[in-house]
Amino acid sequence: MARFQAPDFFDMDALLSEEERMVRDAVRDWVSERYLPLVEKAYREGYFPKEVVKEIAELGVLGGNLDYADFPRLGAVAYGLVMQELERGDSGLRSFVSVQGALVMYPIWRYGSDEQKAEWLPKLFSGEAVGCFGLTEPDHGSDPGGMETKAVRDGDGFVLNGAKMWITNGTMSDVAVVWGKLDGEIRGFVVPADTPGFSAPEQRGKHSLRASVTSELVLQDVRLPESAMLPGAKGLGGPLSCLNQARYGIAWGVIGAAMAVYDEVLNYGGDRTQFDKPLTSFQLYQAKLVEMLNEITKAQLMNLRLGRLKEEGRVTPTQVSMAKRNACHQALEIARAGRDMLGANGVSDEYQTMRHMCNLESVKTYEGTHDIHTLIIGREITGQDAFS
Repeated sequence: MARFQAPDFFDMDALLSEEERMVRDAVRDWVSERYLPLVEKAYREGYFPKEVVKEIAELGVLGGNLDYADFPRLGAVAYGLVMQELERGDSGLRSFVSVQGALVMYPIWRYGSDEQKAEWLPKLFSGEAVGCFGLTEPDHGSDPGGMETKAVRDGDGFVLNGAKMWITNGTMSDVAVVWGKLDGEIRGFVVPADTPGFSAPEQRGKHSLRASVTSELVLQDVRLPESAMLPGAKGLGGPLSCLNQARYGIAWGVIGAAMAVYDEVLNYGGDRTQFDKPLTSFQLYQAKLVEMLNEITKAQLMNLRLGRLKEEGRVTPTQVSMAKRNACHQALEIARAGRDMLGANGVSDEYQTMRHMCNLESVKTYEGTHDIHTLIIGREITGQDAFS
């Protein structure tokens, strides 16, 4: 495999701090040297290479963007660059880190009690514990407010019953942040995976995210103490704020996948000779490369601006929706074009492009589909809600 050359047509590197570049490059090197040699086999056989969890933790990227204790405190742009490099390896790798940080550590950090933070955040940061986020249900995907998981008071605690679907990390988790309705109001609960009545069977048969653990969560009379509830989260705003953190990372991440595809087909086209000259000498091949680079460059600049707004405390959820929507759509289009440009070789797992293409079908769907984000932005610019 040729050494990865990141496309940076507008010299975005000049807009980054030295620390941001150092963080990105450390993760970039780790992905190239450690993860890429593992992922082909993992994807083929359908498992997440758990041996890398502690190594990822040592990079300081699991919740490193949270202001807690002695965590390294990555800025929003540095964090985004980390997501970009992880997804250049595989969407399953970035998904693991996104869930651990944005969907498990973030709600505990923002909404949890001091005791919950002290018990779980250090373990999750170090990779000693793995977490998952239980929101999506079998019959409630784009409409999480319709969830049927319920909590009822029982003495000095609660009993939870319900089911969740498409839960990243579920089967390998030590703790789950589960959302359910208590007296009709959505609340969050920190559920240790060894709690009686809690199970997380793995979902198999996926054409996408094969190097990632995807699970159901089943809650059958799960008894929890009062201290298991996230005290600061009430209503749908709690889980949606977590999704907003994850969407931010996705906007950056998928461009990493697009960059990997672009780099692969550029090298392939230069090495592959047809009709006595390299593919890159043909107009059609060049046109597709130009379109790829054009969309990667636009998304890079949008993500950078989004990150700076986030660092200034001025970012809005709708801006995050636009970046996630744009980046996922363009990354998937780039991967589809790349698969075509590789010809028959594009369906071989010797090449990474089709793996990225299949993964991006899922990433475009989770944390809000393309159409849902369209309606979120439409509501913002018209003032009219098309959801109901």
